[in-house]
Amino acid sequence: MEGIVKAVCISEKRGVQKHDVGSAELRAEFGLADDAHAGPWHRQVSLLSFDKIEEFNEKGAGVRPGAFGENLVVSGIDFRALPVGTRFSCGEVLLELTQIGKECHSHCEIYKKMGDCIMPREGVFAEVIRGGKIAAGDVMTVIPVEQQGFRAAVITLSDKGYRGERADESGPVIVEALKSRGYTVVEAVVLPDVQERIQRELINYADRRQVDLILTTGGTGFSPRDCTPEATMAVATRNAPGIAEAIRAYSMRYTGRAMLSRGASVIRGSTLIVNLPGSPKAVRESLECILDQLEHGLGILKGTAGECARQ
Repeated sequence: MEGIVKAVCISEKRGVQKHDVGSAELRAEFGLADDAHAGPWHRQVSLLSFDKIEEFNEKGAGVRPGAFGENLVVSGIDFRALPVGTRFSCGEVLLELTQIGKECHSHCEIYKKMGDCIMPREGVFAEVIRGGKIAAGDVMTVIPVEQQGFRAAVITLSDKGYRGERADESGPVIVEALKSRGYTVVEAVVLPDVQERIQRELINYADRRQVDLILTTGGTGFSPRDCTPEATMAVATRNAPGIAEAIRAYSMRYTGRAMLSRGASVIRGSTLIVNLPGSPKAVRESLECILDQLEHGLGILKGTAGECARQ
């Protein structure tokens, strides 16, 4: 699949629409030179299909390239239909798709005019793997995603940790364990015990970042602020209770208080979400219990492993 770059857009500061500069330099692990949204994160470059903009303009929007905050406008490629991990080559430039769509925090002028904005659902984001010059008229080629290992996100839930009053000890334990087994950990974050915030991040990692596994730690007890299981169940498309049940049963070997854990385990789309306890010791025990079996379940979700039944 190939497309043609129609516009290269930047904005010198955040909060303003981007404008077409015709050509620009893409820097590896950074983004477009002089663009205010570039930086060492996973959303270094934003891309939007020229064809989607044209469809939107047929409704009377009258928008120009860059109006949605996109860096690269490309015809002939439906970015929204491609999976995370897809790569794009354009001359010497190489990009890798890292996120599908975005959350709209406040409605832009386009939305206020049209009652709709296509960027949150049609726009995608990429990292710059190899830099170089890119210009309108260049040919962009889609490189299908190759079979890769499992991708994971780790979320620590702690009010004190989020405020910087307590070091996160459990999150790093999970990251180390996953990496030792070949997982790619795309991000590890600390969030406060706020259900709506937790739900947004779970949706973001499952739907937009398309990770295979999300492991949370903390917020599973009886405290009034503990809401991780509620947030997890709220975003589920299917239940997967056996994992949480196994963790509690395994932990009962060490302490009877394991029965007080309310952790849940669910599936959202093709992402598995598992709540782990908050203490480093309990996290290690939980991982000891589940990691050997998780890979088979994740393989089934991705379609790379077959169902197996004991005879």
